[in-house]
Amino acid sequence: MSTRPTPPPKEAKDWTWVLGEPCPDCGFDPAAVPDAELPARLERAQQGWADVLTEPSATGAGRRGREAARERPAAPTWAPLEYACHVRDVCTVMRRRLNRMLTEDDPEFADWDQDEAAVAEDYLGQDPGWVADELEEECAALAAAYAEVTGSQWDRPGRRSDGHRFTVRTLGHYALHELEHHRWDVGARPT
Repeated sequence: MSTRPTPPPKEAKDWTWVLGEPCPDCGFDPAAVPDAELPARLERAQQGWADVLTEPSATGAGRRGREAARERPAAPTWAPLEYACHVRDVCTVMRRRLNRMLTEDDPEFADWDQDEAAVAEDYLGQDPGWVADELEEECAALAAAYAEVTGSQWDRPGRRSDGHRFTVRTLGHYALHELEHHRWDVGARPT
């Protein structure tokens, strides 16, 4: 018998509204993110996560996973580890989408069900220490990919299967909001 909690209810909110106005929760404002600053903000989005997910090992060598990262604050709310896995995977998905937008004409993206991914990938069963490292690597990779964007590439289009259209710029803003908002969700503080 599994002791893992059941998945929280599926996310029903369409968060694309944050591309046109500031988020009242985390304070993210897309209008305050110039193109030149987007890569650095994406890179910094990993800051604070290691403190939430890990603690120094008893031997003083390296870090080990913090078991408290697996605890949900309330039944319908993800645990910090689940949010961290989601943020890591958002970086991967958005980097792939960015690559398609830069190499294809107006690509349509397949659905990515974040709730299904949490169950299929057993987010709560993953090692918090490994996830901290992977999240750092994926934030850096997404930031590096955005650092290569120049000129008219910022306006190249792509679209979700639900029809919502993005440009390279708005996809970056959408990804950055995800990263910063979930850092806010778990109380991770940037250094």
